[in-house]
Amino acid sequence: MNRVNPAAVHSGDPDTRDIPEFRFSRMEDLLRGRALRHLMVDGVDAVFVRDPVLVRAILVSESKNYGKGELFRKARTLSRVGLFSEDEIMHRHYRRLANPYVRSTQVDEYVPDMREISNGFTSAWRAGESVDIQSEMCRITCSIVVQTLMTGLPSQTSEALSESLSRLAWEMIRKPLYGKAAARAARPGGGKRLSRARREFADLLTVCIAELLDSPETRAGYLSTLLSDSDAQGNSLLTAQEVCEEAVMMLTAATVTTASVMSWALYLVSTDPLVEKMLANDMARGLSGSAVDDHDASGYTRRFLMEVLRLYPPIWISCRQALSDVVLGDHALPAGTNLVFSSYLLHRDPERFADPSRFDPDRWLTITLGNVDASYIPFGIGSKGCIGETFAWRQLEVILESVMQKWTLEIDPDRKVRTAPETTLHPRRLLMTPQPR
Repeated sequence: MNRVNPAAVHSGDPDTRDIPEFRFSRMEDLLRGRALRHLMVDGVDAVFVRDPVLVRAILVSESKNYGKGELFRKARTLSRVGLFSEDEIMHRHYRRLANPYVRSTQVDEYVPDMREISNGFTSAWRAGESVDIQSEMCRITCSIVVQTLMTGLPSQTSEALSESLSRLAWEMIRKPLYGKAAARAARPGGGKRLSRARREFADLLTVCIAELLDSPETRAGYLSTLLSDSDAQGNSLLTAQEVCEEAVMMLTAATVTTASVMSWALYLVSTDPLVEKMLANDMARGLSGSAVDDHDASGYTRRFLMEVLRLYPPIWISCRQALSDVVLGDHALPAGTNLVFSSYLLHRDPERFADPSRFDPDRWLTITLGNVDASYIPFGIGSKGCIGETFAWRQLEVILESVMQKWTLEIDPDRKVRTAPETTLHPRRLLMTPQPR
């Protein structure tokens, strides 16, 4: 067993001091030429899986042999029922309940609302005044999610929920996954800002749920669906508290990832005038935000976003645990083995992607995504893959177009944008200055 901890280096930047960063380059060195390697990850014995064929086996063909891993503290979610249940039958049931709200035909109907919300926020920016892009992306994505998935609420209620959710999403994005920072946050009194933001949002949601229970004729989209879910005898399957927990997890999951990806997208546009020109041409021809297959790379906007997701997958590391003795490839592993894999590393595998660290949207003109491995999994794959993938694609396209129609974003060339591998893979701090297009 190699007791190597790949995680803890400390930045000299005063804003990031005492924040451990995952050393991707060191991991690449440790895993080079190895399909699997035993490592210490977050103080726990684990097997790191680099081979995308074996990762696909874990997630798809042999998924029944693997359960949710508890290696990282972020995996200890609020909700243990509904969509986030480890029980496969329950998971599938709540996946079916959520599906009508995120399937392609329904998402296409959301696009006008997505556009109106995005335009409302971006129109409020002022030329020459610095914008905290990640905070703004949280506000936009949270407003979209609340107003599309929780329809029928009074406008004041929707606005209050959206703003509260955006504060929670921003704290969730920055939550440490591992190491001393995560340990401190897990202690009583630790992670005060996150706890406060979660409590504030849950309190608002609890009031909303109580009002819906008092007025069963009122419909509020996904929230009402959870409240009305019952067994054959008409008994509610979830308590009001469980509905609240389920909604908190669903809504934060639907926003923290998209906000992080959108932040990277706007940063990358600002660094390359040719990319900006290609995107503007695409939008002028009406090719962005169109209802196409989620992996259709015919339009430049889609290729651009696919490449952003390749280099900066928001869920950058995952863990599964063997439920019984298993054989993974040629490797026999005992029950209880923690298996860790990183989409960040899979997406930068030089055997799958030429010059993997280079940002090149046009690489997707020649790459065909097959069903043989997990070399590109920004939304996961298999039965537990992201149910909101189509919703996320539309949000990304609509927000990108909304920003680019009005603004050119500039970043201080002397300020280095650092990668922060926390709950999501996000820019450490991203302040940009909008100038009229």
